[in-house]
Amino acid sequence: MNTLKINFKKWFLLLIIVAPIYNVFAQESKVVLAESKLKVLGTSNLHDWEIDAKAMSGKSTMTIDVGNLKAIKNLDFAVEVEQLKSGKNGMDNNTFKALNSKTYKTINYKLVSVAKITETSAGNFSVETQGDLSISGVTKRINQTFTVKVIGKKAIFSGKTKIDMTVYGVKPPTALMGTIKTGKDVTVDFKVTYN
Repeated sequence: MNTLKINFKKWFLLLIIVAPIYNVFAQESKVVLAESKLKVLGTSNLHDWEIDAKAMSGKSTMTIDVGNLKAIKNLDFAVEVEQLKSGKNGMDNNTFKALNSKTYKTINYKLVSVAKITETSAGNFSVETQGDLSISGVTKRINQTFTVKVIGKKAIFSGKTKIDMTVYGVKPPTALMGTIKTGKDVTVDFKVTYN
């Protein structure tokens, strides 16, 4: 009986010592499509335009300590090109053609490194990164700063990125026999939830 009491005390002591360690965990998460939004905003000589991403996916492994984002070990994200929808078939088809969607089905981002994670307020973080962005078969390394809000096991990534499409070999689409011309720069505005 005394041995049982001693063993119980040892296990209880071990639990007290080890329990705080398990508050820090590496969490593998996937994109929650229903809670995520991505818009591509652009200009033309006629009017501004926007396209919504209707299908996206991705995975991330993060280290979170009681609501504090300690590290992002990996992160990837993909948007299906032919699920970029403006609500106008003609514009969508021109976009798919410009992005060579028959050959390159997705636009992909893969995290390369995290330079800095700064807590801006409780549960909110600014993250400075470098990553590889692949569009229409061309990959370029970009600097990206985004915000992350941690809520329980969810991490909500949000930010804006300006992209010169010609750097990726993408010719800005035109319409009505070239009378409508889009600008070469687009802004990607995203709010993506990983859980």
